[in-house]
Amino acid sequence: MKRSAKFIALGTFGAAVVGSGIAVASTSAAAMTAPPATHHRTTTATVNVARASVNGRSEQILVDSRGLPLYTYAGDSKAKSAVTGGLAAIWPPLVSNAPTEHGTSGTLKVVHDSNGAQVEYNGHFLYTFVSDAPGKVTGQGDQNFFVATARQVASPVTVPTPTHRASPYAY
Repeated sequence: MKRSAKFIALGTFGAAVVGSGIAVASTSAAAMTAPPATHHRTTTATVNVARASVNGRSEQILVDSRGLPLYTYAGDSKAKSAVTGGLAAIWPPLVSNAPTEHGTSGTLKVVHDSNGAQVEYNGHFLYTFVSDAPGKVTGQGDQNFFVATARQVASPVTVPTPTHRASPYAY
């Protein structure tokens, strides 16, 4: 009976590693201190404005209730987050059933998707970065993620305009 219990525990750990898209080859202090992807999943989230250095410039950025910088992802569409699986483990989506804001002039919205009740600011999904600390921006520009700012404008709606060109081949 004990052997069976050990097998189940090992199987559960293996499934968690495979399901999150993370392969563990060795352990290090950095790997052991990295927070789990689910630590950002909350039922309430406060989006605040704070000053931080971004690429050497002082900027007003959006931060979560713990002071962690918030990011947007260039690969998202207006209606759907493209951040899932292993990418979401590194860039956890900000999720909340009832987000609140303080000091912003934008609009918060909740979109229910594969990440849960994901928070948007002016039409942009919000994410944190596992390597950041309160007041420390380290992910700017990495993997097409960019710091969300208080002046972030709504996502433009891009509608392709059909063009008709005269073809030299008489098409």
